[in-house]
Amino acid sequence: MRAFVGLPVPEGWIGPMMRAQARLPGGRTVEADDLHVTLAFLDDQPEARLEALHEELDSRPLPRATLIPMTWALLGADRPRAAGLDLSADAGLVALRDQVRGAARRAGIDLPRDRFRPHVTLARFGATAPADMTRLPGALARLGPPEVAAAPAGAAILWSSVLTPQGPQYDTLASYPLGAA
Repeated sequence: MRAFVGLPVPEGWIGPMMRAQARLPGGRTVEADDLHVTLAFLDDQPEARLEALHEELDSRPLPRATLIPMTWALLGADRPRAAGLDLSADAGLVALRDQVRGAARRAGIDLPRDRFRPHVTLARFGATAPADMTRLPGALARLGPPEVAAAPAGAAILWSSVLTPQGPQYDTLASYPLGAA
C-alpha cells in the first residue's frame, strides 16, 4: 500500500489557500481536504510494516510543531513539478519529522535521505497538466505574502495514497496527537 505521514493544514488556512490556488495558471490542483505537509513519504509498503509503524507512532508521544508560512514558491529544481506554500523548517517541525522518520525506520521502512523542505502543495505539474511557465512566476509574485498566520499542527496522520488519472486519493489510516515537549 502506498502511504505517507503528514500534517493536515489548519482549518483557517484552507480558504486563503484555495483563493491562491485559483489564481495559478496550469497544473492539477489539490483538493481542499487533501492539503497537507508531508513528513515522510513511505512509498509502497506491506500492511505488516504499516502496522509496525502505527505501533511505533502510537507508543511514543510526538512533539508539538508550529506551521509557519513563508512564501509562495515553485517546487522542483530545473523544471517545476508543483507550486505551493513554503513553510519555515523551525525546530519543532524538524523534530517531529525526525521522530516520524525514526519510527518508520524502526518499523523496517527504508527511507531515502532527502532534504526537508516543508511545504503545502497547491498544484502539481506534469505531462497532463503542464505549468504555464510564461505566466506562473508572475502569478506567484502577484499573490503577495501568504494571508495565513502561524498555527500549531493538530495531529500527524498516516494516510494511504492511491494514484488515479484524476490525481492521488488519500484515506486516513490513523491519527496521532501532538504535544510532547
